[in-house]
Amino acid sequence: MKNVLIINGHQKYDGIAEGKLTQEYINRANEYFTQNAFEVKNTHIDNGYNIEEELEKFSWADYILFQYPVYWMGLPWTTKKYMDEIASSGAGTVTYLNDGRSREDSSKLYGSGGLMTDTKYMLSLTYNCPTSEFDNKDGFFEGLSVDEANMAVHKIFQFCGAKQTKTYSVHDIFKGDLDINSELEKFTDIIEENTKL
Repeated sequence: MKNVLIINGHQKYDGIAEGKLTQEYINRANEYFTQNAFEVKNTHIDNGYNIEEELEKFSWADYILFQYPVYWMGLPWTTKKYMDEIASSGAGTVTYLNDGRSREDSSKLYGSGGLMTDTKYMLSLTYNCPTSEFDNKDGFFEGLSVDEANMAVHKIFQFCGAKQTKTYSVHDIFKGDLDINSELEKFTDIIEENTKL
């Protein structure tokens, strides 16, 4: 049986971002993993957390699903705080041993000291911007892909040794014509593909 940690990184803003869409994805993920015999634990950052308990979850997890809305081109600030605290507090025990370099061995490179080498992770993102802004040299992100635009988050996990799987993202969420059922099916298909790797 595989262990899955689902992290809800939504930060609530009354009247603007209530967290309902994020919760739909969390619910679907819980349903999928439970029905497919995964052991599941959840963290909802906005509800508070205990660092030691979170480190136990990170140590326990074979797979981490990180679901969050992109606020101002990055993580919600409470979610960034969570990642900073967990990654830093797990130094030497759970997340990383050191930065990877060695005075005795110059072949050891920066960023290679992670301890989470048996862990895979998936980013699942909700965006206001349209998909057309990515992979488009004339778009707002100047040709960057979704993964490249979220490189800082990927690098947190990679510094800790975790392996990236395929990212899911949904766009134009405030436009009013979002087909949530179709999007949830795409999301589930990517989870299934990722957990079979």
